[in-house]
Order: sequence, then C-alpha cells, then structure tokens
Amino acid sequence: MTSVFGLAPESPVVPVVVIEDATDAVPLARALVAGGLPLIEVTLRTPAALHALRAIAAQVPEAVVGAGTVVSPAAVADAVGAGARFLVSPGWTERLLGAMRESGVPFLPGVSTTSEVVALLERGVEDMKFFPAEAAGGVPYLKSLAGPLPQARFCPTGGISPASAPAYLSLPNVGCVGGTWMLPRDAVAARDWSRVEALAREAAALDEPVAVSC
Repeated sequence: MTSVFGLAPESPVVPVVVIEDATDAVPLARALVAGGLPLIEVTLRTPAALHALRAIAAQVPEAVVGAGTVVSPAAVADAVGAGARFLVSPGWTERLLGAMRESGVPFLPGVSTTSEVVALLERGVEDMKFFPAEAAGGVPYLKSLAGPLPQARFCPTGGISPASAPAYLSLPNVGCVGGTWMLPRDAVAARDWSRVEALAREAAALDEPVAVSC
C-alpha cells in the first residue's frame, strides 16, 4: 500500500479543513491546489463533511482528498465511500486500526506517547499522526524519538504555525505537517479564495531546511 507521505511528496503541509457549508468545498480545494497544497484533509467534524469530501473527490481531480477525525469503523466506511484517498485519526484502537487496514487506502493513526508508537510498530505500522503536536512535546519530543525509533515517520498536527512548521519539517522523522493557518475563518467566511491560495502558496514554500536546536 502506498504511504500517505507518498501521495503528494512535494507537499510539505496538509491543510486540515473544517467545512461548515458544503458549497465552499470545491472552490476552497481549488484554491489550496492552486497554492501548491494538493493533499487535503477534510475533518469529519461537521454535518457537511462527507458531502464536501464527495464534492472535492468528484470535481477537483488534482486534489488528493482524505478524511480526518476518523474515530470509528463506521466513519472509515463512510469516508472511503465518499471518495477519501487517505484516512487520519487522532488516536487508535484495535478495532479502528483494523478497519483502516481493511479500507484499502493509506492511513495515519494518531499517537502522542512513545508506548503508542512502539505498539503501532509492533503491528507493522510506521506512518503516524503525532497529535496534539505542540501540547504533546513538539519538536523536542519528536527529535528525541528519532534515535531509538528511526523507522517511525510522523505528520505532526495540532497548534503548528508558519513559524514552527519549518523546525518540524527539518526533522528526519517528519514527512509533512498538518495545519489550519492557511484557512483563516474570516477568509473562508468571506469566501476570499484568493487569500486562501496566497496563504497556501506561502505554506508550500515552508520546506526549506533550518537548524533545529532543542
């Protein structure tokens, strides 16, 4: 199975999208893709989420759209049925992990502790979401995991900003970061897609290496 990190390797940032109005889904996705962020995570937090996911999958073929906040086997089935090409969960259980494995699409189960990372490695899972990144230890924590657990690769999400993202992206065990800063609420409410595209373009350029001291 293809890794989530291999779906759009040129994209260092995954926009984490909360869509309240499904009619916003297609223009929002087009703005993100135009800005250089084709890997889009639509979170299953609103009644409009599955409709939005389905619309993006059908109408924005350049986007690699997935589902986030996947917390049950039923949500796995709904998301894949709507066209999700990858799945992201904030945490994992045996049932949820089994459903994501059986879905046939790449997935990132969420972890926040070393024990959870080791448990997933025991089960043959090396790609993970680190959440909530800033609250769970941030860059220093992930840097400390790279030595003893080099096979684990992460997409940190939660509290990450344009200022902190480059430090995460400099770590050898980070494949991309997830964030919401390119989707400010006022811009989405105003349907200011040109602003979203500009912010996405800035985010897409955040893969320049920086020195990490921690």
